[in-house]
Amino acid sequence: MKFKILDLFLCFLIILTVCAKQNATTSVTSPSGNILVEFQLKSDGTPFYLVGHKGQAVIDTSTMGFEFKDQSPMVNGFQVIGTVTAPHRETWEMPWGEQRLVNNFYNELVVKLQEIKTPKRQLNIYFRAHDDGIGFRYEFPHQKGTDSLIILDENTQFKLTHDHMVWWCPGDWDSYEHLYNTTKFSEIDARTMNGGTLLNFSYIPENAVNTPVTMRTDDGLYLSFHEAELLDYAGITLKVDPATLTMTSELVGSERLGYKVKRPLPFKTPWRTIQINETAKDLIISKLLVNLNEPNKIGDISWFKPKRYNGIWWEMHINKSTWDMASGYHGATTTNAKKYIDFAAANNITGVLVEGWNTGWEHWVGFDDREGVFDFVTPYPDYDLAEVVRYANERGVEMIMHHETSAAPRTYEQQLEKAYSLMKDLGIHAVKTGYVGKIIPNGEHHHGQWMVQHYQKVFETAAKYQIAVNVHEPIMDTGIRRTYPNAISREGLRGQEFNAWSADGGNPPEHLSIVAYTRMLAGPIDFTPGVFDISLPSKPNNQVNSTLAQQLALYVVIYSPIQMACDLPENYEGQPAFQFIRDVGVDWEQTVVLNGEIGDFVTIAREEKGTGNWFVGSITDENKREIEINFNFLQAGGNYLAKIYQDGPNAHYRNNPLDIQIEEMTVTKETVKSFILAPGGGLAISIMRVK
Repeated sequence: MKFKILDLFLCFLIILTVCAKQNATTSVTSPSGNILVEFQLKSDGTPFYLVGHKGQAVIDTSTMGFEFKDQSPMVNGFQVIGTVTAPHRETWEMPWGEQRLVNNFYNELVVKLQEIKTPKRQLNIYFRAHDDGIGFRYEFPHQKGTDSLIILDENTQFKLTHDHMVWWCPGDWDSYEHLYNTTKFSEIDARTMNGGTLLNFSYIPENAVNTPVTMRTDDGLYLSFHEAELLDYAGITLKVDPATLTMTSELVGSERLGYKVKRPLPFKTPWRTIQINETAKDLIISKLLVNLNEPNKIGDISWFKPKRYNGIWWEMHINKSTWDMASGYHGATTTNAKKYIDFAAANNITGVLVEGWNTGWEHWVGFDDREGVFDFVTPYPDYDLAEVVRYANERGVEMIMHHETSAAPRTYEQQLEKAYSLMKDLGIHAVKTGYVGKIIPNGEHHHGQWMVQHYQKVFETAAKYQIAVNVHEPIMDTGIRRTYPNAISREGLRGQEFNAWSADGGNPPEHLSIVAYTRMLAGPIDFTPGVFDISLPSKPNNQVNSTLAQQLALYVVIYSPIQMACDLPENYEGQPAFQFIRDVGVDWEQTVVLNGEIGDFVTIAREEKGTGNWFVGSITDENKREIEINFNFLQAGGNYLAKIYQDGPNAHYRNNPLDIQIEEMTVTKETVKSFILAPGGGLAISIMRVK
């Protein structure tokens, strides 16, 4: 019997060896060796890949292929004609960000494929294995007889190993402003569980999810799927097949043009990314996306300074004023702008945003003929732009321009040079752009190639005029802030304004404790925190579902290099808790995620660049909870004065949101302290070194 078993084992080894040669198995591991990516060809020449983590399968057999217009698909019939492997080690410096220094360590594998039969087209696949995940992308080299490709579908599979728990929002081609759902993978139904969007331009054609989409395996491993370096290509959604536990790339298309992507040869696609982390907090620390992007292409960025800002915005959402002048309640007046400037100058706030300053607001939302509506250089008669800028400069405050395009990007592009030239002449270095509504021309979508090209044109044109861009209704960030560091922040989620005007009660308390592990993985978020008048007396059916302490904590938890103190100046007057907003940093030397779990809570500590001061933020969902903070992130041998803003003993997001306690204590690296977070509550701590 022993001989028979040995014979069978030897036969099995021979079969494996033969199959490996036929299937052209090749692989690459991360620098630590914990993550393995394996590439193979099936017997019919179909390419596929697998991913493992510490010897356990993470992604099972997943095929790769493309369908084209006027060409046969690329799905099988390939042979491997070469492979290249190389390590990469670098440390680069962020000009602004969650941390100053970023390690970019990975091992790369390039697989060169060619069709066996004529026309013998070629396809190269790049794999990069990092210690926090993988990225892979396709390269289409020059091909005989054709100079471009029209892609109808990219069929990249992600075959899961089990029915994971998933935090997801629908694969909407026009909006990310949905609530997140928490379900098993097999329970995803994006067309009915649409997350409570209230926007009339939402479009969900498939049972698909938007990215980043985050999962937790039964073994406690965390996965998040997204893309990196999205340039001149369609944004990705992931089509869900609950029966086979498989996701397949579903690119955002154009009904107007009849395809997903058109590119001249040669070109590379964006990276398809999978973060792989052993704890939830490691998801937030990962720099996989920015590391998969090219270094800075615009040069010196010192003209942009991370900042806190306030401005004329929230008052429109709570019905105090309007964007348009015809209503008689116009918010963007010279007098009102000066009030916000005075408040900013007196409270260590260095920026002021004014929305509704330019002509066109009478005819934008809900109209189909929005082309040509907005003028981006002409102010309303009651707003003296030059005088407002002069007044702000005199008080050491920088104005932030606002350009709402009403989803008519061609109108915006026609005025880009003129509008940005005006900003440069005025010394304004930041603009908030918006794209509310269905994209004009009809048949285009916010996340399709045509709009990706537009957003990129805006970033590149803005860079020429030393302008940083904060995009609302954006394409999702894919790490290009490394290459174009003037792409400073984006919306791309259900923001604070949903609390003021949504009929479904606003964002639930769990919303941001999910966002920190999903949307925030893509990049900076302009969430606009800082509401102090939480009950919203002018909106009787609405309320912000958080405590005051949580509103403070958001300045640390939800990252952006620009952070708005969004409430009205009069709501901050005489409020001791406002001191945290005066003090909190916006640009960071390093970030430490202390604890947390997706959808439950998160605690983050960040060291301010250049000062050595630390700030801590912690938020929870609707559940009261006790957390422990170990201050071992502080420098050894130092004494620090911690000012603690925590929920009061009777605090509750629904019926007592303003109950807050403020106290001071000395802390050191050895300090460990427990805190109670109220339902929907939070904790904010400023930590200043005692000299």
